[in-house]
Amino acid sequence: MRSPKLPGPALALLVLPLLLRPPGSAGGPAPFDPTWESLDARQLPAWFDKAKFGIFIHWGVFSVPSFGSEWFWWYWQKEKIPAYVDFMKNNYPPDFTYEDFGPLFTAKFFDANQWADILQASGAKYVVLTSKHHEGFTLWGSEYSWTWNAVDEGPKRDIVKELAVAVRNRTDLRFGLYYSLFEWFHPLFLEDESSSFQKRQYPVSKMLPELYELVNKYQPEVLWADGDGGAPDTYWKSVDFLAWLYNESPVRDTVVTNDRWGAGSICKHGGYYTCSDRYNPGHLLPHKWENCMTIDKFSWGYRRNAGISDYLTIEELVKQLVQTVSCGGNLLMNIGPTRDGTISAIFEERLRQMGIWLKVNGEAIYETCAWRSQNDTVTPDVWLNSWAMDSPFTGHL
Repeated sequence: MRSPKLPGPALALLVLPLLLRPPGSAGGPAPFDPTWESLDARQLPAWFDKAKFGIFIHWGVFSVPSFGSEWFWWYWQKEKIPAYVDFMKNNYPPDFTYEDFGPLFTAKFFDANQWADILQASGAKYVVLTSKHHEGFTLWGSEYSWTWNAVDEGPKRDIVKELAVAVRNRTDLRFGLYYSLFEWFHPLFLEDESSSFQKRQYPVSKMLPELYELVNKYQPEVLWADGDGGAPDTYWKSVDFLAWLYNESPVRDTVVTNDRWGAGSICKHGGYYTCSDRYNPGHLLPHKWENCMTIDKFSWGYRRNAGISDYLTIEELVKQLVQTVSCGGNLLMNIGPTRDGTISAIFEERLRQMGIWLKVNGEAIYETCAWRSQNDTVTPDVWLNSWAMDSPFTGHL
């Protein structure tokens, strides 16, 4: 691989030393009640604010067609967008269903150790894998997913377990999992939806049991919820689950969660805010936040039809990282592996380029905190940051 041309003096992050007094301790943590008022008061585990940079991995059955985006089924079957309809018409038999993609999701070249080594080289401090996207296919042998999972279908492997073991054995990254609350075509969710969510068959029999199973079995330190399907947090019983997560789960002391726990909760409730995909306010926020964004400008999943100009350059990615950290956020940078389990050359190159930059400039990123000003108005590519010593993050700046 040719040595990457990395951002030079045109982009800078000025770090200013700042000694802050830690807030007084109130003793041991009290049990959290199943209310947003109580849950939102939980102190964010300090490791997350110190980490600053993580890698998102979108991988699933949508990686088989690898056309358009990870929302392939929705655009093909629900919205019937002509480009997606024509793609299926030109490449697959007329009776081909989305479920028929399952056996083609082979992951035959998936090597969790290789992935872990690439992640370590990126300089990231945590990784979040899509354990289940909106299509409902789980990357572990879920007891609640019939045979629509990676152990019974396709790879015949526990992808979540393999990556969790490799990351924990070979890297210093924290392991996290993304989980979609709803599923596009699950019959129980569709029945609940038709009742305006007065029925709660789906969360009681499918979603909640799977979340408990995920946490107890794989102990993720990031739990990244998504996909409320238009249902409120009361339908999902989110506060009850989060109270268990914070009080009793095996990761209660270290786990962090986001804000996507039901319609109306985003950017309002949860451990840290995401507010929207690719969210970058450009100014300091009063609450810890994360900018989840993609190297591919148009998709979270792998796209075979992506051109080189569809990918952000390393200069653009470093700028995103610098701006995000200066404004008090974390950057969660996404890649999409292929259906056979490889990380394509363009994604690997970007990850390694970021790691090279962080080896030189990491002191200005890791374990820093926001300064009183974020941007230099005379030289707009200068973003300000500061060092802090022994100052645990409470969730608010």
